[in-house]
Amino acid sequence: METIFCLLHTDTDGSLPKAALETLGAAKSLNAALAGSTLVVGLVGVDVQSAANRVASCGAKKFVGAAGADFAQARYATDAAAAEALCRSVLATVVIAPATSRWSRVLPGVAQRFNGRADTHVTGLAVSGSAVAINRWYYRQRMEAQMSRTQRPWFLLVDPGSQPAWQGEAGVAAVEAVAVNLPEACQRTTVTGLREPAADAQTIRPDANLLFVTGAGWTKKQADGQTHVPEAEKLIRDFLNLTRASLGSSKSLVDLGGEGQAVLAFLTHLNQIGQTGSTPRHPKGLSTCCHGEEPHTVGWRFISERRAISLDPNCGWARGKADVLYVADAFAVMKRVNELLAQKAG
Repeated sequence: METIFCLLHTDTDGSLPKAALETLGAAKSLNAALAGSTLVVGLVGVDVQSAANRVASCGAKKFVGAAGADFAQARYATDAAAAEALCRSVLATVVIAPATSRWSRVLPGVAQRFNGRADTHVTGLAVSGSAVAINRWYYRQRMEAQMSRTQRPWFLLVDPGSQPAWQGEAGVAAVEAVAVNLPEACQRTTVTGLREPAADAQTIRPDANLLFVTGAGWTKKQADGQTHVPEAEKLIRDFLNLTRASLGSSKSLVDLGGEGQAVLAFLTHLNQIGQTGSTPRHPKGLSTCCHGEEPHTVGWRFISERRAISLDPNCGWARGKADVLYVADAFAVMKRVNELLAQKAG
């Protein structure tokens, strides 16, 4: 009999992130499909009661929590201690958690403390025969495999965006408080604050409805034989500010800086998508000035609606990799789009 332990953490405002509700939905579905299993929900944060109330109707047999000021900010020592204490308190055999930055850097180490196993990039959970099985990606997301393990506890980090979010009524949950023995090292370190870019400088927005992808064509010579990088930067920034879209980039454009060529100043490798970058999971995607070949589009497989702008009617986007292809000059198209968006916003 499996004890399915859905391990979540709250945001700084005490709410549950979308990835947490997605993971809860996956854990609940697995519990329903696996005979004899028990679903338990664990929460970590400053005050976990409101978060527990939010998911009170999920069908969990029990709610446990590690709460206090020590868990306000992400920190390996405190988060690992809390996760270990919660898992021990419920004798968890399958631990399912969202692959947020907070849990991703902690839970593999927690699995080691239990002599358990951890798997990341989980995109599906199911029952194969009478055993828990998962789907996950290998080889830079080019290969998908289904696998099971007999080792317990088994820690699973579910990729955000891969599962539908749990939806249900709020209620009142009885949360069993679990004491956490913090290591001495926690008393010697203090989180003094966070440093992050200003809102208008933030270009990576995982929850955005649209992913806007730039290609190397933005920095190449245009019809007049000249490059127009400053104009390209302004067009892209204006579009991001007007739509609150997330910004992605092809590998070729991200790497141009190392080749001594002109680059878009606000791009880093964190914006890269495709074969060696992150897998985007936005509902819509718009690619501009990209070649559209397989090394780039492999990262687009989870985007529901894909559109592209390219001057080449025979590019990779035209060969079935985009739902709609606009054969046009991206500079002219985006300038007009920004004008229309500004008029609507005004």
